[in-house]
Amino acid sequence: MTITGWILFGTIALVIFAFGVGAAICLFDNKIGTAVTIFVTVLVVAGILAGMLWFFSHTASGRRAMVDQKSDFNNGIERTITVYTADGKEIASYSGKIDISSADGYVKFDFNGKRYIYYNCFVESIAEIPN
Repeated sequence: MTITGWILFGTIALVIFAFGVGAAICLFDNKIGTAVTIFVTVLVVAGILAGMLWFFSHTASGRRAMVDQKSDFNNGIERTITVYTADGKEIASYSGKIDISSADGYVKFDFNGKRYIYYNCFVESIAEIPN
C-alpha cells in the first residue's frame, strides 16, 4: 500500500475507533454490549484494511500508484524513452533509470546529470515495471 494509503487508513481507523469506543461507553451500561460494539468496530476497521490492501494489489490503478511511489523513491525506473517529431522522425532515444513528467505541451526528465525538456513532440516511454 502507498504511504498516502496508509495515512488514509490510519485516519479512517482512528475516527471509527473513536466513534466505536465512544458509542460503547455512552450507549451501553453492560459489559456484553460494550464488548460487542468494540468487536464490531475492530471488524469494520479490519475490513477496511483488507479492502485497501486488495485495491493496491489487485487493481490496475492501485498497482500504478505503487509503481509511481517506487519510481519516486528510487529516482526513476528502468525505461527507454524515444522522442519523435510530429511527422514520426526519431529525434533522440534514452535508456536507463529515468523519472519522467509531462504537462501541457512538453515532457521533462533528468538523465545522466542533465535535464531534458521536449516541447511539442511525441514521446514513447517503455518502462520495466518492478515487482
